[in-house]
Amino acid sequence: MTVQQAEAEVLETEEIYPGTFVTWYAGEAVCRGAQPGQFVMVQPVEGMDPFLPRAFSFYRFRERGGERQFALLYTVIGEATTLMASQPVGAVSRMTGPLGRGFEVRRGARNLLLVGGGVGVAPLVALADEQLGRGRTLVLCVGARTAEGVFPAELLPPEVEYAVATEDGAMGRRGLVTDLFAEYLPWADQSLACGPTPMFRSMASVVRADGMGRSVQVLMETEMACGTGICYGCAVFTKRGVRLCCRDGPRFELLDVF
Repeated sequence: MTVQQAEAEVLETEEIYPGTFVTWYAGEAVCRGAQPGQFVMVQPVEGMDPFLPRAFSFYRFRERGGERQFALLYTVIGEATTLMASQPVGAVSRMTGPLGRGFEVRRGARNLLLVGGGVGVAPLVALADEQLGRGRTLVLCVGARTAEGVFPAELLPPEVEYAVATEDGAMGRRGLVTDLFAEYLPWADQSLACGPTPMFRSMASVVRADGMGRSVQVLMETEMACGTGICYGCAVFTKRGVRLCCRDGPRFELLDVF
């Protein structure tokens, strides 16, 4: 797989829940051979502002007219994402990808447990799309503070069992997504997750309490300045030493880090 730097053209943008958008791009050079869990570095406009690109996981892929297209899922929280959400159809962004190590599903795993916090659901949707076609059974657990922050169920393949936890109890179970994780963990042949660091810390406590030494793959969310390992700004401290999230990750074993 070759990393490419190229322009990607905006095809369509949709707000799928308040403040969170999906943008589809034509830019096969940066997604050719990409796997769920890998990412791209995005510079939404020409010029020097914002100065540094931002990292986004691939959310979905599709084939149109013999070309592979890709989508990014993001919440508008700063200048870069504001620019991305406002770009018109036909606008271009500079991108570099595919980058990082994506998810690795074990050959014998039949029951997959996916756990997402916030827009960490993005690579899990890509993984679900891929793995359903390989005959696996999937449960996706997501957590949010309120119902407004929950990923819409209708955007998932109907074969995916969907479990939701909200902190205010407005949708699904009242509590945290890690409560759902603890419930489904014994069922799973393999667990894979993406979300914020506090979620991973809680998941690690669940795995240790389970006592079965289960493997859980996680995609770490860290600030990245380059995405290629040049700047050493995304160090992750693991039991095996210091690793770079962009180059050695973003996939790590949960208990290697937490």
